[in-house]
Amino acid sequence: MSIAAPPISRLTNYINGQWAESGASEWRDVVNPATGEVLASVPLAAAADVNAAVEAAAAAFPEWRRTPPEDRIQPLFKLKMLLEEHIDEIARFITLENGKTFGEAKAEMRRAIENVEVACGIPMMMQGYNLEDVARGIDELMIRQPLGVAAAIVPFNFPGMIAFWYLPYAIATGNTFILKPSERVPLTMRYIYQLLEKTGLPKGVVSLINGGKAAVDALIDHPKVRAISFVGSTPVARYIYARSAEKGKRCQCQGGAKNHVIVLPDADMPMATQIIGDSAFGCAGQRCLAVSVAVTIGEAQRTFRDSIADAASKLRVGNGLEEGVQMGPVITPQSKERIESLIGVGEKQGARVLLDGRGAKIPKYESGNFVKPTILDDVPATSEITDTEIFGPVLSLVHAGDLDEALAFLERSAYGNQASLFTSSGSAARRFRYEAPAGNIGINIGVAAPMAYFPFSGWKNSFFGDLHGQGRDAIEFYTDKKVVVERWAKEHSRKF
Repeated sequence: MSIAAPPISRLTNYINGQWAESGASEWRDVVNPATGEVLASVPLAAAADVNAAVEAAAAAFPEWRRTPPEDRIQPLFKLKMLLEEHIDEIARFITLENGKTFGEAKAEMRRAIENVEVACGIPMMMQGYNLEDVARGIDELMIRQPLGVAAAIVPFNFPGMIAFWYLPYAIATGNTFILKPSERVPLTMRYIYQLLEKTGLPKGVVSLINGGKAAVDALIDHPKVRAISFVGSTPVARYIYARSAEKGKRCQCQGGAKNHVIVLPDADMPMATQIIGDSAFGCAGQRCLAVSVAVTIGEAQRTFRDSIADAASKLRVGNGLEEGVQMGPVITPQSKERIESLIGVGEKQGARVLLDGRGAKIPKYESGNFVKPTILDDVPATSEITDTEIFGPVLSLVHAGDLDEALAFLERSAYGNQASLFTSSGSAARRFRYEAPAGNIGINIGVAAPMAYFPFSGWKNSFFGDLHGQGRDAIEFYTDKKVVVERWAKEHSRKF
């Protein structure tokens, strides 16, 4: 496979059905994290760019909301076909700007396509309900209506997938939609929006704005934007949630994570090792469902420790476009520096570095942001890294005496995105499912990523809001409920 970078270009925004030059005064390089090459220059949009996109979306809304749901989903059927046909090209863009392996990038887009498929069921999912004779001669019904202009602010770690937690549901329910991708990885969504152009969507129904914090604030503050979706770190999620709520907007903000897996001594250890290793080190640990702490119980302290260290040491790290590479770089030099610093903090605070990925140098890619798989053993409960989201290929090992102690350890965490258990015991699994304090639960599953027809849940500091992305929650989020109570007087003068 060719791994050459695309020609350097200055990126544009997509507003009112056409690609538009930004009025931004500040631009940022988009850099390949494996090679250090500059791929493109992205504008940090000015408020005027955001306003133009919102006004175009607001102008398109009245006609789009009157379009029958059956007609609204026809462009989504076309989009699914286009995404399938161009999945290799999209995956290549993901790997170039994000660094994950080509296989991981294609898997990401399969999940994106799954959301398009589910949103095509809007004619049924958007239906309301009714009841005759709530009182004598009076009927009552509930109908769902779109909100208006919706916006989503999405992160760097899944350049293709996360936008699809929102975009297909928003437009299928009759809203118009503005996407602000991460300024670190704008090329993937630029390519996808070029495919969206071919679906027949009316002008203004979907827009794309490149930018940073100023663009985010402009979207939040604009009075014609009714709903905000966000995925990113917890501090930013809390900020966007608070600012959006203050403006009276509907908002859903997915934050950070510190995901735990409990390994019981009766677990199938080879299977647990492979699955947990894939979770901890896949996508270089840069996903919100990555396992970052393994809590071992009993004999698993030794058996799992030894098997995961052996498996992680054999992972091939390099450019994700090369055959056989199993893990790519982290996103920026600053991320690499931060991750390596936190490994050092853990070591200073009592953890034993079982496998050290610091200082990694990959032949031919010395300018890449590589951190190899790292395992920290016997991490003290008092260590800073016990509660810090590292967001890199670092797995901490903690020992607990029994399941009670392990669950108490999970309960103390400020996060609640995912928790997993590896066991052969049905009773232990049922107890864990019942008591584990997280929104996404895995039983012998390392990445408990919900299918598109279920909500992507999250508890505690991992989520701010009431309604999540995907599934029925998406329908609830993107529609207002209107309840109609009606009575008709008898018309004595007319007979039918």
